[in-house]
Amino acid sequence: MASVSIQDLGLDRLSLEDRLQLAEAIWDSVVREVESSSLPEWQLTELKRRMENSEINSKVPKAWELIEAEALAKVRK
Repeated sequence: MASVSIQDLGLDRLSLEDRLQLAEAIWDSVVREVESSSLPEWQLTELKRRMENSEINSKVPKAWELIEAEALAKVRK
């Protein structure tokens, strides 16, 4: 699959609230697909871990700059 940026899709023009709603909708669609498919056990375990982590951390908002820096640090490793 070709790499597509948020600019290519025009998502950078959405408000922060709309982007967050879109991210949540995308995540929900991933969860539904995972629940209806047969993924390897390691992927199911990782998704479960991430979902639990997301639920725990959803009560503590992070600044976008921190989220971006963490993501970029992971990508650059």
